[in-house]
Amino acid sequence: MNLTLLRILFLALVASLCFFLHPFGISALPAAALGVLAAAAVILIELRIRALALHRLLGAVLGGVLSVVGALLVTLVLRSAMPTGATTAAIQLFVLLLMGYLGLLVGAHQGDRLNPAALGHLFTGEQSPRATVRILDTSVIIDGRIADVAETGFLDGLFVVPEFVLHELQLVADSTDASRRQRGRRGLDILQRMQSIPGIQVQIVSDDFPAIREVDLKLLELARKWDARVVTNDFNLNKVAQIHQVEVLNVNDLANALRPVFLPGEKMQIMILKEGKEYNQGVGYLDDGTMVVVDHARRAIGRSVEITVTSVLQTASGKMIFGRLDDPSPRVESTHAAVELTH
Repeated sequence: MNLTLLRILFLALVASLCFFLHPFGISALPAAALGVLAAAAVILIELRIRALALHRLLGAVLGGVLSVVGALLVTLVLRSAMPTGATTAAIQLFVLLLMGYLGLLVGAHQGDRLNPAALGHLFTGEQSPRATVRILDTSVIIDGRIADVAETGFLDGLFVVPEFVLHELQLVADSTDASRRQRGRRGLDILQRMQSIPGIQVQIVSDDFPAIREVDLKLLELARKWDARVVTNDFNLNKVAQIHQVEVLNVNDLANALRPVFLPGEKMQIMILKEGKEYNQGVGYLDDGTMVVVDHARRAIGRSVEITVTSVLQTASGKMIFGRLDDPSPRVESTHAAVELTH
């Protein structure tokens, strides 16, 4: 049922009850108006509670319960220390309302210190939230490979997306630049896709740190608060996280680890796409983007050839494979020679 319709029915029901029952001896119409005000106040409180984040709601409930217990203890002392009467009853009621109000406010404000993920640790034995809670940054969402990994079942548990990251995605998606706009919309599509993957949970959290302006530093602070890991493919964020002693899962590191291993002396088939920087070199690429530099392959551009791997170089951006074309195809040589003669 639509929530708006349900609220209207609740409002009408409370007004009708007050109209027919005449609470406090009030006549029908003023009683109905009083019922409408009371129902409106309840609806306003309900809307406010729905807008609260989980940790704030837990803090408010905990603070309210503790303050009511404290107020009851205070009223017991007042009852024994003061004579029974209207003044004592009024003071007791005032103390109860005051402590309940302050408990709700202070509990909601300090609820930011609560970690809802840690509460599950009380019921899951030795399972550590740190192993299952991961915070996604903007770059890894736009990249999209994290969704592919999650679909394979290698990742599970809770993926946290802060609202400031979601806001950054929306700004990119609304950019006037067509390329940035496409990247932002791709990131939003990736989030929707991840929400439908079984075995994982994507949670949008409102945790923010207004005193911190940089999004990367906010991510690191949130990771410390949740005792979680940051998932990214940003090289600079990876370095800053190491300085702040926050664990990071870098998708690029995972991709490098999963690339096929080629040892010197092995044969491989590669398509030569362009010239290399050095004389008579050709360059090709594997399916995962790994660059392959081949000696004596300039005349084989545009053809798939078999090469021998001579060395493998690991760089900060990935691997580079070097090889040689021992026996260039005579057909390739003759074809290029014919083209040179015609020119």
